[in-house]
Amino acid sequence: MSKTRIYQSTDFIVNSTVKLSDDAFGHMVRVLRLNEGDIVTLFNGNKPNGNEAFQYTAKLVDVKKKQASVEIISEESVNNESPLNIHLGQGISRGDRMDFTLQKSVELGVNKITPLFTERCGVKLSSERFAKKREQWQKIVISACEQSGRCVVPLVAEPMPLQDWINEQTTALKLNLHPKAEHSIMSLPMDKPASELSVRLLIGPEGGLTDEEISQANQADFQDILLGPRVLRTETAALTAITALQCRFGDLK
Repeated sequence: MSKTRIYQSTDFIVNSTVKLSDDAFGHMVRVLRLNEGDIVTLFNGNKPNGNEAFQYTAKLVDVKKKQASVEIISEESVNNESPLNIHLGQGISRGDRMDFTLQKSVELGVNKITPLFTERCGVKLSSERFAKKREQWQKIVISACEQSGRCVVPLVAEPMPLQDWINEQTTALKLNLHPKAEHSIMSLPMDKPASELSVRLLIGPEGGLTDEEISQANQADFQDILLGPRVLRTETAALTAITALQCRFGDLK
């Protein structure tokens, strides 16, 4: 199998020829310096049968200065999504921390990320700049899927205030990290099988959530959980919690 995996939101049909998108062309030809005849793997994030996702082996053809196409050779069913659905509500953090959290959470199997405005998020951007930032975050998620072998691309939702997110209607298990919580993820009582479980995981920004925000989350039925005796940075907390959830309920062994 080709080690080069590229995302393109196009329908792929075996034995057809498809023009590469500008992003895919730039990655393959300009960055990776692939040549006509090289074999690549493509995926589009679709699940046409409801459960199965596919990736496609393709050959690079008709390479020109500013465009190229691929000939779709074969398709392969891929089933590496975790049985546990995790929606991460992440307090927006500064600089590379947010990028790192998104990238690694996707590698660990998270299904959706909603960036959250909190009291201590410390990031002030115009709506136009936040739209561009969201596009950048989605590209980071796509790149993480290309690297990790995932074929289903998690959505980076539009950033929203914490209060709006915690009050959304959901049947998911709602969890928030707290250093004085009674239960850890491993000791959390459960009344349903793991196969039927979905989780909303709330992670604060640098400096954490305020006492008032924690109280608001508790009033919205978020349960406090403990990760350990040490204080973790925001990016470490998110990834540690996701890992613990996948170990207990998902597919990390």
